[in-house]
Amino acid sequence: MEQRRSEERMARGYLVGCVVAVLLCSGASAQSRYSISEEVNEGTVVGNIAKDLGLDKSTLRDRKYRIVSSNADHLFHVNQNDGVLYVSRKIDREEVCAQSSTCLINLKTVLENPLEVHYVDVEVLDINDHSPSFPEKVTTLEMSESVTPGARIQLNAARDPDSGHFSVQHYKLSDNDHFRLEVKDKGEDGKIPILIVKKAVDRETTGSHSLVLTALDGGKPPKSGEIKILVNVLDINDNAPVFSKDVYFVMLDENAPTGTTVIQVNATDLDEGSNGEVVYSFTINQRLLKLFDINPLTGEIIVKGLIDYEERDKYEIEIRASDKGLAPLATEKSVMIKIVDINDNAPVIEVTSFSNSIPEDSRPGTTVALISVNDLDSGLNGKVICSIGENVPFALSPSLRDNMYSLVTKSPLDRESQSKYDVTIIAKDAGQPSLSSEKTISVVVSDVNDNSPEFSLSPYTFYVTEANEPGASVFSVRAFDRDETDNALISYHILRDGSKDNKVTSFLNINTENGDILALKSFDFESLKTFQFQVVASDSGTPSLSSNVTVNVFILDQNDNAPVILYPVSSNGSAEGVEEVPRNVNAGHLVTKVRAYDADIGYNGWLLFSLQEVTDHSLFGLDRYTGQIRTLRSFTETDEAEHKLVILVKDNGNVSLSATATVMVKVVEPKEAFAAADVKSATKDEKDNNVTFYLMITLGSVSTLFLISIIVLIAMQCSKSTDNTSKYIQEPNYDGTLCHSIQYRSGEKRYMLVGPRMSIGSTIVPGSHANTLMLPDRRTSGEVRQNALLQNMFTGEPFQLPPECTWTDICPKRCHKMMITVEFKTKTET
Repeated sequence: MEQRRSEERMARGYLVGCVVAVLLCSGASAQSRYSISEEVNEGTVVGNIAKDLGLDKSTLRDRKYRIVSSNADHLFHVNQNDGVLYVSRKIDREEVCAQSSTCLINLKTVLENPLEVHYVDVEVLDINDHSPSFPEKVTTLEMSESVTPGARIQLNAARDPDSGHFSVQHYKLSDNDHFRLEVKDKGEDGKIPILIVKKAVDRETTGSHSLVLTALDGGKPPKSGEIKILVNVLDINDNAPVFSKDVYFVMLDENAPTGTTVIQVNATDLDEGSNGEVVYSFTINQRLLKLFDINPLTGEIIVKGLIDYEERDKYEIEIRASDKGLAPLATEKSVMIKIVDINDNAPVIEVTSFSNSIPEDSRPGTTVALISVNDLDSGLNGKVICSIGENVPFALSPSLRDNMYSLVTKSPLDRESQSKYDVTIIAKDAGQPSLSSEKTISVVVSDVNDNSPEFSLSPYTFYVTEANEPGASVFSVRAFDRDETDNALISYHILRDGSKDNKVTSFLNINTENGDILALKSFDFESLKTFQFQVVASDSGTPSLSSNVTVNVFILDQNDNAPVILYPVSSNGSAEGVEEVPRNVNAGHLVTKVRAYDADIGYNGWLLFSLQEVTDHSLFGLDRYTGQIRTLRSFTETDEAEHKLVILVKDNGNVSLSATATVMVKVVEPKEAFAAADVKSATKDEKDNNVTFYLMITLGSVSTLFLISIIVLIAMQCSKSTDNTSKYIQEPNYDGTLCHSIQYRSGEKRYMLVGPRMSIGSTIVPGSHANTLMLPDRRTSGEVRQNALLQNMFTGEPFQLPPECTWTDICPKRCHKMMITVEFKTKTET
């Protein structure tokens, strides 16, 4: 009914207009045809009869236009004002036309004066407003278990008041293993469901089968109806088995081996054949089925699982004896089994309260766990003694209550030494033979912030190339903390005390998380060669612990300074000068010496001179190392009186930097040369007084530092044994500008070290890039390790000695292309 009302509401408000308006007759008789859906609302317009028949609307009332058919005038009425046909009430197609495939209502309308008769056919269209239904909700079928597969049983068909496609279209049967459904179409009588047995039924397996048959119509969505079918399987057996005893009782030792026979029962059946064959089974719960089993043919009960007296001291088992008839009959009997106790239970250890984590600063006697021990046996078999191993900092403390113990600490704990202890508790009873059990609990020692951060090195030594990129990481420090979690979370910062010696730290920044140190500006080797600062590492514990480390930084030189011409220098500051040479000088005469200076060190500061431009190549020569300009031959009458020499001064860096100086050489007669020399000397004294003064200071400082270094080194070497005395000897055959050559001797070995402004006491600390010399010292039983930093004079970076070079000679392949600055420090001096 609810479905019908819902579809009535859905049908309301719309009009199925005229499908066909056919004028069948002419003159005094005519016919029209319309169609509407069932269940439309009262007052729904069916069609305009007057318009379709061509009648004059103004005469309808006067001519008393009306419906005169007696069987349908209550369903429709016509409006005499406009000739429109209306629905008088809701029309139920199933009520009006029953099961007819087409529901056609014939109306006869008349007009008087003159008399005219018009026929109107209204077709009522069906809607899916009914669900299929069965005569019964539940039907019961009885079937012998001897029925064979293929047997057919016709079922009652479902009925649907709707017609056509909205009537019953098909059936479906619920899933099952024994039956299937077949549908037979009987035309006007509809579709008939037939139940077919596809698998033999067995009452011993399933006494009844519950099926659901569903009928569906052709609506979208389809409507359905269902019926529940109960199929009862009938038994034909009439004799039940009978046991030979009224009561079965037996004694059984606990822990009896699996397969042990407990008892054998016997039952007989008066039937013959399969109906007289008896099978045995249990009617007990699943837990008992794990302990016992029965032979279904012999009735022998055997042990299947572990029999435990402490769990249960007796069992009552229900035995069923059934025959093998089609409808088998069964008889049940109880078997009483009494369990005999023996000593078979080990103590049970239970941890009633446990703190799996204990702080490492806990005092001795701190309770870690409460332990209870239970033994189901009695007497001496239930008396338990507990103990733990000796190699753990814990002990068992007995409680006032029997079989209760406290696990307590007996010595201080240190998480950094051992963070976890597996404590094994042993419980042993006093039975014969004694039974025991063990239980291991894991005790985690939680961390306390008791360790300061430790740096991987102390102190740190780093070498940084000058002209580094500002803001880039130059080196890093690392510290570790033996604590864990926040206590081991380390942050770094630079110690800034504001002193003048520590001003360079204002240009450093450190990543607080990983210890990477960034330089906020570029370092300049010429202004800063080394500096020192301290880094502090702090953990995040409460309270926080910290430690610091000293960081030594050495700046490595790069070729970033061009040579500076010291002489000649003109009054306006340009590198130009005029030299007068008497015409009568011989070959090899020193015309002048170009002096230059480079602020870099090593190859970057080693200057070479060359003639970039000269008037006459045969007349003048330039020493490439000293900068001395000498005549190559005597002047002739044909030589020009004035010559221009452009000298190129460049260093030996990877990217060479250079400067030029211009020398104008004037050839004069001897007398003019002496006079000019006097005038020039006076003028030069006035103009270049400052240049000479600074030059003298520079040369004097370099010479003084060099001499002091030589003296200190000789004094150090003289303090050693004569066999291993090491001397630094000035190389007599080398003449370079502001550059020195030193030979180093040790025993029969000889080393040559070359570089500009070399000082015996300059630079370097021990231990860099594996460039280490091993020199014997006979004053001690071992060896003295001489450490040297080798610095490539081209790049300013630490240099690894080439494999083809040795310290005992100067390699002709590649060693002549490099310069090495070395400083030695022995262990005794350090």
